[in-house]
Amino acid sequence: MVSLDSTLIVLPAFNEEASVGDVVREIQQKLGSVACLVIDDGSSDDTTRVAREAGATVVTLPLNLGVGGAMRVGFRYALEHGFTSVVQVDSDGQHNPESVPDLVAGLSAADIVIGARFAGSGDYEVRGPRKWAMKVLSGILSKICGTRLTDTTSGFKATGPRALALFAENYPAEYLGDTIEALVIAARAGCVVTQIPVSMRPRAGGTPSHNPVKAALYLARAFMALLVALMRPSVSVPTHEAPRPTSPAA
Repeated sequence: MVSLDSTLIVLPAFNEEASVGDVVREIQQKLGSVACLVIDDGSSDDTTRVAREAGATVVTLPLNLGVGGAMRVGFRYALEHGFTSVVQVDSDGQHNPESVPDLVAGLSAADIVIGARFAGSGDYEVRGPRKWAMKVLSGILSKICGTRLTDTTSGFKATGPRALALFAENYPAEYLGDTIEALVIAARAGCVVTQIPVSMRPRAGGTPSHNPVKAALYLARAFMALLVALMRPSVSVPTHEAPRPTSPAA
């Protein structure tokens, strides 16, 4: 059984000095003594200092690797320090730490639990090309993963022991690889993927990763990421994997 005591909260952060300190403090306030690791992904501001002063452990990367590269560092750190699960939380305040226990609880029956923005909780909404791309991607990835998924690009997710071992060695760093390609890798390795509804909040600071111009290119980039994921050879969970999660009783 995965618990918060063996869970590492990983926050990839790029120039998030305006919000990361408050996010770390909120995690500590709502989740108690849970371990919190901030990956400063080549920031040019005071992200590292602010995160450390808030009480987080910080790994500072010399260059910006993107979310995928930062998370791979987080997965490796978790394995090396004896954690059995990881929960990815954004450093901009959009993810509510109150949902973390539910994500972790879901790991009793799955290897990856996605915090889904479009599954009946909250009023988060996207429009235009990005909205339709996300719907089509969710349909395709639902078939690949063998379960209904509505938010395959969510960055709010929990990773259990088997997927943790897999991602520590094979987590993609390319654009959208941390969401789309990671799910393909996990599904092909036999990992169980599921989702739970969560509510998202407005950014507390920093710069949004998708402005209107970038959103117009999202559709092509998203499907390119999916194509790359499908073309790459499958990988297996390392032989030192943890036991599979127990499926809930019918």
